[in-house]
Amino acid sequence: MRSGTLQPRGAVLRLAVPAVVLAAVAGAFAYVGSVDPYEPGHYPVCPLLRFTGVYCPGCGGLRSAHAFVHGDLTAALQANAPAVLAYLGFAVLWTVWVIRAARGRPLRIDLGPVHLWTLGTLLLVFTVVRNLPFGGWLIP
Repeated sequence: MRSGTLQPRGAVLRLAVPAVVLAAVAGAFAYVGSVDPYEPGHYPVCPLLRFTGVYCPGCGGLRSAHAFVHGDLTAALQANAPAVLAYLGFAVLWTVWVIRAARGRPLRIDLGPVHLWTLGTLLLVFTVVRNLPFGGWLIP
């Protein structure tokens, strides 16, 4: 067999996983975009909020995704700004993944302890601030 005949098939196979991941994420966003999280009974209530009254870093994520799908970036940021950053981060990461897969190179994410601690600290600060009286503007 010639190696030239295997390359297109190999490229298609390398792009299959990113395509499936994109389809799953697009399907999830399509569902959240079509089922309004502001109407009670469609989604479960956050257990932390229900039992403690404390907003977790994910509270408002569905409302944020719903607003994002409908193009209302202001409402999406107000509902959960870190979630919007995560959506954009996913888009960038997915694009890099596809480019590297098409070139036959693996995706490597080298997050060291400093990166993970920084991310965790930022989410913790966001969570604490949104639950303090002066952070009421961060409540979804």
